[in-house]
Amino acid sequence: MAGINDGAFCRNLSVAGFDMVTLGGYNADFPTIQAGHQILSRGRPEFVVEEENLLSYLEDQVKLIKEPGWEGIVSINLRAITPDPLIEISKIGGVDVVEINAHCRQKEITDLGCGQTMLRDPVLLEEFTRDVTKNSKSRVSVKIRANVPGADEVEVAKVIEQSGADYIHIDAMKPGFNSADYQIISSVKENTSIFLIGNNSIKDVTSGLKMLAAGADGISIARAAMGGSLNFDLSLI
Repeated sequence: MAGINDGAFCRNLSVAGFDMVTLGGYNADFPTIQAGHQILSRGRPEFVVEEENLLSYLEDQVKLIKEPGWEGIVSINLRAITPDPLIEISKIGGVDVVEINAHCRQKEITDLGCGQTMLRDPVLLEEFTRDVTKNSKSRVSVKIRANVPGADEVEVAKVIEQSGADYIHIDAMKPGFNSADYQIISSVKENTSIFLIGNNSIKDVTSGLKMLAAGADGISIARAAMGGSLNFDLSLI
């Protein structure tokens, strides 16, 4: 949730029982930062931190979550045109996971070849992911969006797994429906062994359990937490 998931937001929600919280998405290089300015200018919430300030800013956000004493996992969702910024950010103390954003659908980002555009180019996605996993000082996740025209989620998942990533995070978006595309979650699970985080339309215990039943190893909650709290008990999922 770009423009929402900063350190204060994640710290506030860490007490709700999450094993992992994710900062971002953040733009991590000059082209994506400029795209972020354009997104912000049209009124959409967006994090815009200038390149020269990004590392120190993220260090402060991570500290805000982890001090004092939170034992969970901190992930940072990142958009960039090359792997280098993600590798550098993975070296920040307290960063447990860097997440490659192959998910964003904002035109300013996709026009750069980032976000969900990467799903239509498995060769690029594999090279990008392999470079991050090979050189990162943290674990690596890749967040993708389901039902992107021209993309095959199962083949994409296989590429991500073969590239050495630790997690695949799937926004199982089903256009025209108010529920997730559970069949895509099941298909990816049947064809890979990578840890699968299922996301989309998890708004209560029932929908969370349904995502796990479809094959997800874990669940990701976004919109249900936008107000800074949850109206259901995570321990029941």
